[in-house]
Amino acid sequence: MLTGQEVKEKDLQYNLHSWSKQGNLNPIPVAKSEGIYFWDYDGKRYTDMSSQLVNLNLGHGNQAIIAAIKEQAEKLCFIAPSYAVESRSILAEKLIALLPDNIGKVFFTNGGADANENALKMARMFTGRNKVFSRYRSYHGSTFGAGNLTGEPRRYPLEPGIPGFVKFFDPYIYREPIQFESPEKAAAYYVAKLREQIIYEGSNNVAAIVLETVTGSNGVIIPPDGYLQGVRKICDDYGIMMICDEVMAGFCRTGKMFAFEHWNVKPDIVSFAKGITCGYVPLGGVAVSKEIAAYFNDNTLLCGLTYSGHPLACAAGVAALNYYQEADILGNVQKTGKLLGDILDGFKVKHACVGDVRYIGLFSAIELVKDKETREPLVQYGTDPEGIMGRIIKMLVQKGFITYSHENMILVAPPLIITAEQMVEAMAIMDEVLAAVDREFI
Repeated sequence: MLTGQEVKEKDLQYNLHSWSKQGNLNPIPVAKSEGIYFWDYDGKRYTDMSSQLVNLNLGHGNQAIIAAIKEQAEKLCFIAPSYAVESRSILAEKLIALLPDNIGKVFFTNGGADANENALKMARMFTGRNKVFSRYRSYHGSTFGAGNLTGEPRRYPLEPGIPGFVKFFDPYIYREPIQFESPEKAAAYYVAKLREQIIYEGSNNVAAIVLETVTGSNGVIIPPDGYLQGVRKICDDYGIMMICDEVMAGFCRTGKMFAFEHWNVKPDIVSFAKGITCGYVPLGGVAVSKEIAAYFNDNTLLCGLTYSGHPLACAAGVAALNYYQEADILGNVQKTGKLLGDILDGFKVKHACVGDVRYIGLFSAIELVKDKETREPLVQYGTDPEGIMGRIIKMLVQKGFITYSHENMILVAPPLIITAEQMVEAMAIMDEVLAAVDREFI
């Protein structure tokens, strides 16, 4: 058995890590995990307050999911997607039952990026149109199609991009110089600007509008009331497919099974991943309307993946969906989400560095500023030459609090099984670190 140091040395020697300069890495060698915690080889405990990459909704070591994977492995580890297999059939049925009544079928993928890739292909095939709208502050994946959908700097290596991908801005009210009378007025403004842009791009050329229902890593930007309804109306008016990317926000993360339920809209297409299996086995998918599903009865679906609907992944998905319901995970998210919101609101009052906090369920971000009045970000968009955010995250890690930052935001998105006591204990660490930020960087 390797020591922790040997694990780290071999990792650095042979592995490339995503989104990182390889020479600056110092990964924690992880020995074991359980619930909302994991431990290094020296026995230090870390509280996983980002659910890894906002995917480990049911925490580490969920025995129901593990048992389902073992049982499926004994029966059948793999069969090609062209065959019918029990775990895939049951999972598809369960998903359709959870989704709005306009949704008819599911195409399974390996994760979120290829879910969005295939959602785009289906929308373009169904409509016969080529243009796709997505937002600047979005992240939809790093493969070529999903990366062109992405609006933030992680798309730059893919440029010049694919023709027909058009960007528009989020309803990011905190950073908007316009002072709106109400959230509804803000929603009307952003919807009107989007409609104008659609018209000038040629509405009959637009296949889809793709949105993270709640913008995730780019700041947990929650749409104001009326916004998603307005986008739905634009799509209805012009025959455009509304695609909701629920990869992060889905599966109870926001206090609803799917985030779009908060605004009573029905997308034409829903992409999902992460919380469907909580990372125990990779799985994603695209759920499409009955109308789109019927179209492919007579038209070839030009989508395919070797591991589409992998039996082990689908077994994990069935177990995860059962656990969400049997353990009343939604109830826990609503209860502990309110507690998290109260704590974050307190930070906004208490700490000079906290300009804004945004939260919905157990999906939240703390936005750090140099000045509350001017709202000047602690670090400027797209640059942090002094590595301030990295130093802040390091402070948290040293105290056993695991999460990540993006731009001037710190994400807080713990596993959905977290208790009130665990929340209070973990957020006390965040309180200490924010006090240090007040002293050292403001």
